[in-house]
Amino acid sequence: MKYRIGPSILSADFARLGDEVKSVVAAGADIIHFDVMDNHYVPNLTIGPLVCEAIRPHVQVPIDVHLMVKPVDRIVPDFARAGANIISFHPEASDHIDRTIGLIHEHGCKAGLVFNPGTPLHYLDHVLDKLDLVLIMSVNPGFGGQKFIPEALKKLAAVRQKIDASGRAPGDVWLEIDGGVKIDNIAEIARAGADTFVAGSAIFDTKDYKATIAAMRAALAAY
Repeated sequence: MKYRIGPSILSADFARLGDEVKSVVAAGADIIHFDVMDNHYVPNLTIGPLVCEAIRPHVQVPIDVHLMVKPVDRIVPDFARAGANIISFHPEASDHIDRTIGLIHEHGCKAGLVFNPGTPLHYLDHVLDKLDLVLIMSVNPGFGGQKFIPEALKKLAAVRQKIDASGRAPGDVWLEIDGGVKIDNIAEIARAGADTFVAGSAIFDTKDYKATIAAMRAALAAY
């Protein structure tokens, strides 16, 4: 299985954001994870399309935009134009989930659906065939630096089973985890079925991004 590591710029030094994203990509990041919060769907306010557009010229890797906003459809085209490659949203933030997935695809991006710790997985029964990514939140969204919620491992395993049983080609649907991912638990998370790992403070709070990402890859290889 191919594993991907995506540093979350929520934990980056925003005064040096261009340099930060270039540094983590040079250190081995596969994607850049971009957390968008609206102080409405979640109790925090972060960044919008202008910041995505600003960092796009600095990196060649995919920009993975996680929309924690409600309503969601209005902002999708803006992020597509700003250079997003993947746009994920929460089912609670859309009145018509299938339509939102279609909107993301119409604007040339891959589409993902995000599940909070308390959100049931039954939405996947109706739209998994149209998704490119499923994101399991292992913390409640809104803030970086939170501790991993172990129940997420069961959810990951359940989603992995659904993806594998769906008939989709291997690798067609990424299974992403976000929240509390660290060197010492990344292998356990991979065993549960994740192939894409978002890490914020676990990378950006260290002095050597390359060493940290290498240690994560070593832990994945060892399991």
